[in-house]
Amino acid sequence: MEKYIGLDLGTVTLGIATSDSLGFVHGLETFRFPKEAYSQARKRVHDLVESTGIKNIVIGLPINMNGSQGWRAESSIRFKDDLLKEDPSLKIELQDERMTSISAHKTLYEMNISSKKHKETVDRIAACEILDFYIRMKGNK
Repeated sequence: MEKYIGLDLGTVTLGIATSDSLGFVHGLETFRFPKEAYSQARKRVHDLVESTGIKNIVIGLPINMNGSQGWRAESSIRFKDDLLKEDPSLKIELQDERMTSISAHKTLYEMNISSKKHKETVDRIAACEILDFYIRMKGNK
């Protein structure tokens, strides 16, 4: 099975997860960057691609509950386009991420992680959920 990098893009954080050759997803990190300094987030992704050799990327697409796309979705699409301009060899997919942050908070609560630590880990967990959902859906096709 191919390996993937999963991303949950925020305005100051980038949740990062990877998958292994068996399809298991692992939370890697929550990368922090100055507000809307997406070039730093893209550099982190390129560094990760270089160090792991993984060129398959799945980016969460924050679609509104009514199915419309707001400014956050546009930001994710622009992030994808900019990554591809910088490295056209990447294979990037967008994955609907509705409910992943809510689900990530629920997972942290069930793990008895304090609410203070939620902020530090929620984006990484959301990246895991985005990537895991993508891999499961791809396997069902």
